[in-house]
Amino acid sequence: MAIKRSTKQNKIKQKNSKGQSFFKTKIWPYLWRAVLTLFVLSILWVIALRFTNPPITYLMLKRGFERKAAGKEWKIDRKWLDYEDISDNLKRAALAGEDAHFMNHNGFDTKAIFEAIEKNKGGKSLRGGSTISQQTAKNVFLWPGRSWIRKGLESYFTVLIEIFWSKKRILEVYLNVIEMGQGVYGAEAASQYYFHKSGKSLTKKEAALIIAILPSPQKWDARRPSNYINRRANSIVRYLNYYKIPE
Repeated sequence: MAIKRSTKQNKIKQKNSKGQSFFKTKIWPYLWRAVLTLFVLSILWVIALRFTNPPITYLMLKRGFERKAAGKEWKIDRKWLDYEDISDNLKRAALAGEDAHFMNHNGFDTKAIFEAIEKNKGGKSLRGGSTISQQTAKNVFLWPGRSWIRKGLESYFTVLIEIFWSKKRILEVYLNVIEMGQGVYGAEAASQYYFHKSGKSLTKKEAALIIAILPSPQKWDARRPSNYINRRANSIVRYLNYYKIPE
């Protein structure tokens, strides 16, 4: 009986050994090359978008199809505005309302992340504590969602843009691709839509109102702000001049 068990165990070991050998010699080289290729391509993609503007994002397309499904017109309203042409009021408002430590962090605001975790434990509704860098990475390179895979990729692309882009480029892209209304994306389109003027000449209050609606741009409207949005905008205006922006 002992001899039979030993023979059976040897056969199992030989089978497992063959399986491991097949993986190492046949599958692993292709898997490794695929991972390496994706890694190189992602870096090249990020570097390319340092010098060229993103033509469109997944979220823009998704929202467009959602509008069509709801019986509304297809709408992707956007017009790129170079960094120098964006109102400094809007740049400062973005930092005041969305990412107070933008100029100092490396893509992640650890204090905001831990605060978000603690408040979420208490069952309170809260935006995640994502920085402008994280939001830019998500909007430009990925899709909306809450899965761990997407969050992991968001962190990966956040690191890449912090390495290969300047803070100035990150803020420029952010203010040109972020959703700012129903079918409205970026500073210029939002300025024209809400205030019938260019994003070059926004007042402090107008800039603050646009940023104040960003938690739910599908729900809120900068032209008809609720009491909450007005309070949020006034708070942004109050601290606007305290923020240094990329030059």
